[in-house]
Amino acid sequence: MTVEQLLKRISQEYENLSKQLKVIARHVEQHRDHLGLEGIQDVAAQCEVQPSAVVRFAKHFGFSGFTEMQRIFRDGLARQIAPSGNYKTRIREVIESGAGSLSAVEIAHEFLGGSIAGMQELRNGLQGPSFKKAVDLLADADAIWIAGSRRSFPIAAYLDYALQHTDKRIGLVTALGSMHLGQMRSVRKGDVMIAISYAPYAEETLEAAQAAVQRGARLIAITDSRMSPLARDAHIALIVQDNSTFGFRSLTSTMGLAQSLFIALAYRLELPYQASTTPADMAAR
Repeated sequence: MTVEQLLKRISQEYENLSKQLKVIARHVEQHRDHLGLEGIQDVAAQCEVQPSAVVRFAKHFGFSGFTEMQRIFRDGLARQIAPSGNYKTRIREVIESGAGSLSAVEIAHEFLGGSIAGMQELRNGLQGPSFKKAVDLLADADAIWIAGSRRSFPIAAYLDYALQHTDKRIGLVTALGSMHLGQMRSVRKGDVMIAISYAPYAEETLEAAQAAVQRGARLIAITDSRMSPLARDAHIALIVQDNSTFGFRSLTSTMGLAQSLFIALAYRLELPYQASTTPADMAAR
């Protein structure tokens, strides 16, 4: 069994797992690049369960125990963890040391380092077939809806701006005045919705996505887990996990994914180039 096969099976069986096993399932997915180095005690402590629960999780998915399950995560481990592992170790050391004299530049370096690590993880872990299917759905759609609230709203706003450069009908679901479900009455069968949300998931985004699916739209989820509420209803789930520095989550990886999605779509549609005209250009004519 490969890592992807295991994660796919975990996703399929997630709803029927016990509460403890669900916690372990999310940990396995979100820490797949590091699981090959974590001991069972480490995994249990991070999931706040007993080691016996981790063993029970492994056996549930056909392994003799944690060690056998861990073995499938070790292929290519050194290459995958190099960018993020060093960064996370440095951050942990800074926090645990109690250092309170970081300069503004040092803080900036830590945040930028986290963003770089997240982008490298996204590049290494990007699922090509899923990404291609997402572009295909967008290319075939006449109307595209975008939903993203709270910290995901900047991504939704960017996609609204970028997709306006196509000849498709674009709708941004802002949830302004809690009227997002009213907007969903305009969704038609064959439309596509892009929904962006991360744990803890924005309720208004989940409601809009569910309403769109019920009306026959196809859902592209940009989210942090195959087990997220968005991924369960999605035709395509694009998984991205932005790094967190000092408790603040970056948007760098998600924005990079959103921009990549638009550029790939523009290439597919062969959008014509139109040079922008500035006031200075007009005055010179």
